[in-house]
Amino acid sequence: MVKKIDYSLKERVKLGNALPVMEAFYTIQGEGAYTGQAAYFIRLAGCDVGCVWCDVKESWEQDAHPVLDIEEIISNAKEHPGRLAIITGGEPLMHNLAPLTKRLKDEGFHINIETSGTHQFTGHLDYITLSPKKFKKPVEEAYQLASEFKVVVYHKSDIQWAINLSEKLNKDCKLYIQPEWSKRQEVTPMLVEFVKNNPEWQLSLQTHKYIDIP
Repeated sequence: MVKKIDYSLKERVKLGNALPVMEAFYTIQGEGAYTGQAAYFIRLAGCDVGCVWCDVKESWEQDAHPVLDIEEIISNAKEHPGRLAIITGGEPLMHNLAPLTKRLKDEGFHINIETSGTHQFTGHLDYITLSPKKFKKPVEEAYQLASEFKVVVYHKSDIQWAINLSEKLNKDCKLYIQPEWSKRQEVTPMLVEFVKNNPEWQLSLQTHKYIDIP
């Protein structure tokens, strides 16, 4: 008989068999290419990027949130009819996503991730939203793996920064530029003009905030 190994909680998190979850909820995707589609969001806790304008700063501290077995995460996701799962954070790539994404695929989910790309990619990911931040550079592989490139603009200088980084991307990657929410009144008109002059880019808006849903 094979002896069952009793891993500690810390070891289970390292292996990806349990993960710190700040929140998980079923809603409508508000940004990027999947805007308007029903999606189950899994927001993992822990972040080492630390954007000053982050709207979920409470996700940064990993130890402040419960650790859930991946089977519990999957069970909760399956309660809803949609089969689009979006793994976000925090910075979700801080964790080993292989076990979670395998089980999501077993249950018929299409898996998207929203990441700053600062860590090695793990697991099965059907669609990768790379949203880089100036505070910590993405790993090089992120540019070739990205399905969509979404840059949040807080200051006018962020536009040129976005253009420079976009030169590293694979040719099929979609390009999105998005106003930072607190600066939207100031930044959105500028981005409209940018997209009109650079039609390879698309404007992304946080539509979930406009219609006041999670």
